[in-house]
Amino acid sequence: MAAETKMGISQQTLVSNQTQKAKRITQYMAALTATIGGFIMGTILAWTSPAGEKLIAGEYGFSVTESDLSYIGSSMALGAVFGSPVVGNLVDVVGRKNTMLLLAVPTLVGWGLIIWAESILMFCAGRLLTGFGGGSFAVVVPMYTAEIGEAEIRGTLGTYFQLQCTAGILFVYAVGSWASVFGLTMICATLPIFFVGLMILMPESPQFHLKKNRVKKAKESLQWFRGSEKDVESEITDMQNSLEKERSDKVPLMQAFSTPAAKRGLLIGLGVMFIQQFGGINAVVFYTVKIFKDAGSSLDANLATIIVGTIMMVTTWIATLIVDRLGRRILLLISSLVMCLSTLTLGYYFYLKSHGSDVSNIGWLPLGSLCVFIIVFSLGFGPIPWMLVGEIFPSQIKGIACSIACLFNWASVLVVTKFFGDVSAKLGGHGAFWIFSVIAALGTVFTYVLVPETKGKTLDEIQMELGGSGESTEDVMVVVDTKDGKY
Repeated sequence: MAAETKMGISQQTLVSNQTQKAKRITQYMAALTATIGGFIMGTILAWTSPAGEKLIAGEYGFSVTESDLSYIGSSMALGAVFGSPVVGNLVDVVGRKNTMLLLAVPTLVGWGLIIWAESILMFCAGRLLTGFGGGSFAVVVPMYTAEIGEAEIRGTLGTYFQLQCTAGILFVYAVGSWASVFGLTMICATLPIFFVGLMILMPESPQFHLKKNRVKKAKESLQWFRGSEKDVESEITDMQNSLEKERSDKVPLMQAFSTPAAKRGLLIGLGVMFIQQFGGINAVVFYTVKIFKDAGSSLDANLATIIVGTIMMVTTWIATLIVDRLGRRILLLISSLVMCLSTLTLGYYFYLKSHGSDVSNIGWLPLGSLCVFIIVFSLGFGPIPWMLVGEIFPSQIKGIACSIACLFNWASVLVVTKFFGDVSAKLGGHGAFWIFSVIAALGTVFTYVLVPETKGKTLDEIQMELGGSGESTEDVMVVVDTKDGKY
């Protein structure tokens, strides 16, 4: 009788452990900590906005021209281009967590060069290093958040990167409105140190531990993320089975990228990054002060940028609340369609103005279009592309594929930054905005035809869908063989 009672209690406990819901506070905590890397990236992106005029005014004691400022600004994007391929290999060698910790070093050194700059070259070198760090965070952080989260909240965790990025931008706009360049840069330089202090307390991704055959550490990591009361054995077993399937079908790098799932994933990753950068966000931000003035606003330029930064951050925060309820695909469709209409309207306004028409009675139009554009961008094509690149690639090529997508993104930033002014000079502001309208419209078609809904799906289920409904996980998953000189 006692044995039966003990057995009944044991079985009841086992069933209770299996049905116990995972603890999510630890997943949110780890994602928010890791995405401080996005906050750091935001400060790097926005730094030239408040610093530019002060540098030209001679705050550092040597001459800085508009031409010099363009080199200082573009050095950041160039550094990010270099960072993406480097970190794509590093994440699979030292891990996701350790990569993020290492990235604090070039970022901190870069800020140091800017703080004590004595020439334009030192500014450019500092921006190159901070760009390297910021661009690399864009590769590894979405990967980490995608691997630690349950399918039900993975979308929310994925949007934290863009949320933190917009918070970093707003932070620099606000601090830069009153601080000197030296003071602003000193404050920015403390952030990597703060990040390391928090991130060192977080566990490594369980998937990375399993890749290194550290099963015990993988269980400990997953248990931390899911809570002590959650039975993680079945989830660990699923991860191990996926890795075994990968290891049983090793192929060279090019063949790994030749599977239907990998090819479609890469096409989607590059496509959403292209639309994000060429859909008009940089131009809209570039025109922010001008649009506020054209709307008849007497707001200070610094206040105008703070307002724009606030809109971006608040709307991105809203996206974190709805992305796992509405889904990624519908938000991307709405975002690209309304972005198209907004830039079309902005182009129409600048066309009328450039041709001498009286636009005084529609002075509200550019400001309204600007706000609508920023809102829908922040709901869709702002945060979701970063999330998707952490979801859509097979795990065995995820590091390389994510780095390719992010490298393409930063190369796009570099192109838009350097050539937007030339395009506007030749075609007029209206012509440039209409080009963005066409690209956003193509983005709507691209999303409708090619981008799958990943809401609530496991990473394995996403790979099966990308590979075709008739394919099994074994058919989709392959592994890169690093032996004998092969990747």
